[in-house]
Amino acid sequence: MTRYLELSTHIARAVLAGELAPGAELASVRDLAHARATTVATASRAYRHLAEHAVIHLEPRRRARVASDGPVAAQRLLGGESVFRLAGSDDPALDLLLRHIGDPVAVVATRGSLHGLAAVATGSADGATVHLRHHSGVFNAPFARAVLRGRRPALVHLWRREQGLLLPSGNPRGITDVRQLRGLRIAKRGSGTGTRVLLDHALTDAGLEPDDLAGPELGSHLEVALAVAAGAVHAGLAVRGAAADLDLDFLPLVREDFDLVLSADTLGAAAPIIEAVHDSSVRDAIAKLGGYDLSRAGVVDQLI
Repeated sequence: MTRYLELSTHIARAVLAGELAPGAELASVRDLAHARATTVATASRAYRHLAEHAVIHLEPRRRARVASDGPVAAQRLLGGESVFRLAGSDDPALDLLLRHIGDPVAVVATRGSLHGLAAVATGSADGATVHLRHHSGVFNAPFARAVLRGRRPALVHLWRREQGLLLPSGNPRGITDVRQLRGLRIAKRGSGTGTRVLLDHALTDAGLEPDDLAGPELGSHLEVALAVAAGAVHAGLAVRGAAADLDLDFLPLVREDFDLVLSADTLGAAAPIIEAVHDSSVRDAIAKLGGYDLSRAGVVDQLI
């Protein structure tokens, strides 16, 4: 094995084993070269190789550090691209899917449709789950084309889902319209999530200023449902599937496509996702959540 590859493999194994944790500072190029009895040029090339595979971060005039998703990247580097790095939107059905798949898919730190697309664009993720409506009325495909221009963009259709307002059981305030949210405490998803974009659009269309509504920013559909059920907020936007187990009322607002955006070059690594969404036990479990249409689940569209 070429010497720089030996060095990079040694470091990647240390990252994967937890000996070098995310954020840990690495030895300087000169110190690494001295410790491993090699040249500075070889040590520098080893660090560049690790950075190109997202195991470490390199910054001018600063020590190299292990990337936040360094262990996942190290596993990919050592295992021949066997792990698909998934970023993007939260979804209760996706949680079921990923539990079924296990190790072949690793969720990276970036969450939300917009942040997930950015991670794919920069190469820190292989694919992103998204649910974004373009002004043309088309879901997801225009964004995939823009982010992966020249890189053979593709969509894997996962499901179509229903989003709406989660309300306390019995809907005690009699809410039947978004305009009735004025002055109430509303659970919001974080900036960069497709659900936050949807909520802001719905409020604006109803003549409300999104920033005028008080309420916490929460990290998942489940957290929104819990906040409504606990009485911490009067309402929140989430998928229908988050309402059932907590006996919440649901006011439907939109049906949207929930897709996986990726390059056609990574379709092979995404095979466990495509296979799982065809699995009858997975489909049955998702259907039981309510509000999901899996009629096109697993269909792959390669975009021009």
